[in-house]
Amino acid sequence: MLVTVHDGNTIRCGFERVRLAGIKAPELPGSPDCAGYRASRSWCDPELAYRSKEALEAFLDSGKVEIIRSGEDRSGQSLAIVKVDGVNAGEHLIARKLAKPLK
Repeated sequence: MLVTVHDGNTIRCGFERVRLAGIKAPELPGSPDCAGYRASRSWCDPELAYRSKEALEAFLDSGKVEIIRSGEDRSGQSLAIVKVDGVNAGEHLIARKLAKPLK
């Protein structure tokens, strides 16, 4: 199945949106999370958001992707640990300071 990257913590598998469990990545420009009252609770850094997205794309292209679903987030998206050749994608981004662990 074709896997595409929406942003630094969300991928698409066909029509399904999958959110990487346990991480928070910066929001891309135009995200509703960076407008109004929500902006104070979000990580709004457009340059870093693009770097995070690009790093996730490159990481997913580097080997065999495994998606281990664990439920849904509050908006109904699948939550999953995503691995490439056994390496956790979320931890990969955190180690490069392109995502933060969720508290």
